[in-house]
Amino acid sequence: MPVPKALLLENLHPQARTILESAGFDVTTRTGALDESELVDALQGVELLGIRSKTQVTADVLAQAHDLVAVGAYCIGTNQIDLRAAASLGIATFNAPFSNTRSVVEIAIADIIALTRRLTVFDKEMHEGVWNKSATGAHEVRGRTLGIIGYGNIGTQLSVLAENLGMSVVFYDTAEKLALGNARRASSLDELLETADVVTLHVDGRPGNAGFFGAAQIARMRPGAILLNLSRGFVVDPAAVRDAIVSGHLAGAAIDVFPVEPKRKGDPFDSELLGLPNVILTPHTGGSTEEAQEAIGQFVSNKVRDYLATGSTTLSVNLPNVALDQPPGVHRLAYLHRNVPGVLAKVNATLAEHGVNIEGQLLATRGDLGYVVTDAGSPVDDSLVTALRAQPEAIRLRLLS
Repeated sequence: MPVPKALLLENLHPQARTILESAGFDVTTRTGALDESELVDALQGVELLGIRSKTQVTADVLAQAHDLVAVGAYCIGTNQIDLRAAASLGIATFNAPFSNTRSVVEIAIADIIALTRRLTVFDKEMHEGVWNKSATGAHEVRGRTLGIIGYGNIGTQLSVLAENLGMSVVFYDTAEKLALGNARRASSLDELLETADVVTLHVDGRPGNAGFFGAAQIARMRPGAILLNLSRGFVVDPAAVRDAIVSGHLAGAAIDVFPVEPKRKGDPFDSELLGLPNVILTPHTGGSTEEAQEAIGQFVSNKVRDYLATGSTTLSVNLPNVALDQPPGVHRLAYLHRNVPGVLAKVNATLAEHGVNIEGQLLATRGDLGYVVTDAGSPVDDSLVTALRAQPEAIRLRLLS
């Protein structure tokens, strides 16, 4: 059998390559992102693609990546991938929803303390040779109120650590979420904005969040409040943040993500927020610690490796989730199909017609997709594979044995 090929972009942790090479992949790595035409060329003959947030995996790219079986997003967000198009072509996508949570939480805590104590201003003045010992505008975080918009994996952990620092926590989320500790759920976004001394955004990359936080929302914030965005660059209007800092309505801001970001390390960066006082700008490094990147490299590589080897789709973001133990001696069929009535019956009838006995089987659905994993007790011949692939509901069939 030919050696499967993997392409890893955007300077992924070396663990990603090590795990995949140990699983038998021929791995090519590149440090930067690729544009659409470059990516199409690079994906010829590639079964597995690994990226971070910069590479755009569009429907056009996927349609031309005829050998691609899985995409690993070595980050939390997946809005850079056309998940629906990938699913329709039978290309599984996995991300790392938990691995860098702690790193993002820690930088949020660091930003909150630094901005509340105006450390950025003092640091700049000291480097300019100015001794400005003053308590004006500097506060303890103890006793202040943190408003968390988006109470998911990051928001909840941040909530707990902020309370340990003596902060009060109020949160807002469109989904029903259990409050941890003494955190209180705000009944509306406006209530949170009018209550919090520090507002931090931890929302996902769904299209509806584009432009979510602009001048109107900033105007509702308390005078002298602080704003953090470590979620998605398109969520916050940087021009509105600049106006609020210049006017004094906001006392500070920490921004880690931007509407337009350079593709490669060392590329020039520009923003309306450059040079503003008590504003911390970081180059999309909220989750970029050595510990987090190693954990992400391990987690995503293990997921895509297991998918290609066993058909397991546990925690896939675009396919039905199925995990079936694979005992020795069985021949596994992983069959992704359109979710219409009668598919499982047709699959089993086809197996019976070819004299194949079922040792184990599991079906899961997700919207208009169905995924059935079947373990056969005897070898599967080419005529059976051809018959299943010829069914009108078939999207992708893989024989794993």
